[in-house]
Amino acid sequence: MVDYTIILDRFDVAIRLGIHPHEAEPQRVRLSVRMTVAYAAAPSADTIAEVLDYDFLRDGVHRLAAGPGFALQESLVEAIADLCLADPRVQRVQVRSMKLDVYPDARVGCEIVRAR
Repeated sequence: MVDYTIILDRFDVAIRLGIHPHEAEPQRVRLSVRMTVAYAAAPSADTIAEVLDYDFLRDGVHRLAAGPGFALQESLVEAIADLCLADPRVQRVQVRSMKLDVYPDARVGCEIVRAR
């Protein structure tokens, strides 16, 4: 087995996230995702068919962002981790979310690690 870490970093999306009335509208959230992916062997033909095409993750997050939203960052990162772990090659995932505009002097975030 060969393990690779696939990284989607500084992915900014507008999503409804929060419990306060002012958070009813989408707000900027920065996401970072790290997936440890196990392959039977290292890619040899240099084709996407040999590896995990990370477009599924970006597209899936956009679908989540277009949905009804989340009350909690914990729920958001769980949903993204579930999306990643739906592919059996993903052995471990680390997801971080950061609300960028909640406070003028700080960002507020949540991080989760899930593994098979």
